[in-house]
Amino acid sequence: MRIGIDARLSGAQHAGIGRYTQNLLREALKQNKRDIFVCFFYNEEQATAVLGPYRNNKNLLVVYTPIRHYTLAEQIELPKQFAAENLDLLHVPHFNIPIFYKGKLIITIHDLLWHEYKGSSVTTLSPIKYVMKYLFYRLVTRIAVHKAEKILVPAETIKNTVIKFYPKTKLKIVVTKEGAEIADPKKITHQPKLKNTLLYVGSLYPHKNLNLILQSLGSLPKYRLLIAGARSVFQDRVKAYVKQKGVEEQVEFLGYVPDEKLAQLYQQVTALVQPSFSEGFGLTGIEAMSFGTSVLASDIPIFKEIYQNAAFYFSPHSSASFIQAVHALEQSSDKTNFEGKALVKNYSWEKMAAQTLEVYQDIVKKK
Repeated sequence: MRIGIDARLSGAQHAGIGRYTQNLLREALKQNKRDIFVCFFYNEEQATAVLGPYRNNKNLLVVYTPIRHYTLAEQIELPKQFAAENLDLLHVPHFNIPIFYKGKLIITIHDLLWHEYKGSSVTTLSPIKYVMKYLFYRLVTRIAVHKAEKILVPAETIKNTVIKFYPKTKLKIVVTKEGAEIADPKKITHQPKLKNTLLYVGSLYPHKNLNLILQSLGSLPKYRLLIAGARSVFQDRVKAYVKQKGVEEQVEFLGYVPDEKLAQLYQQVTALVQPSFSEGFGLTGIEAMSFGTSVLASDIPIFKEIYQNAAFYFSPHSSASFIQAVHALEQSSDKTNFEGKALVKNYSWEKMAAQTLEVYQDIVKKK
């Protein structure tokens, strides 16, 4: 069996989707030595970084395809490259399928955020470009869920969201929960705790709701906030808001942080903050919990599903609620940290990949 995996969005620089795809590739190559995996990367540098010790597996074929995602070339040129490899199945770990590809495929939908959040506040594009891009996004997503043999999602909450927008997909959806490990444990050295230090990891899109934390810092003068993540198009807006609120001395922008360093940060900080209005899984919270670090999370359905009783919750619409959660953390962090470390045992990249490989086998057997 020849299984194609679109790996162009793999790697830490592509945030949650990148981490998901990287771990899927490594675990699939580790667990399945029988089938051929044809992996499509931008370039050799990306392939080497993502595949790590599995780069030279005999059942791996790497194809370089320097075609950017969300482009016209993705729709016109990429189907030809996929078709040339005579795949039995293609897995696109996002909604961005080439709509003219005729082979069997499955997709992973991590969220349908842009179905729920739209308008000028969520983009830096001009109105005309935004509308064109948005309409094309809706078109591609609709075709993707229709053409896919199966749709993988990371949580029941996302399953329900997909069904809400696309009711006919109900029988296609398979929940494959994600994992917590972000770096080789042997390379992670123990780090002392930093006092009164909060950490945010991720992009700075408006739905991430980071402004709630920033406006709360004035009432939490002994706390500081570290912001880790690759450069975002919204970073200037966030920095302007930091200045507007007069909390420059309490906020530090770290930029992109490699996994080993991120693992150290998770150990060091007092808590990870997750103030989002919407998420697909909440991967950074699980990662933080794996190091025994507390999580302050908005009380949205996805976080309640994934974090259960192991987080301190607050309303994403209320600064007072967040401040109250911080004070609750000060009183009982040890108990929640223990619950978090127990909880993450339910989340495994190994299990996620095993479930995905089963889906591959089931689809190809239906030939």
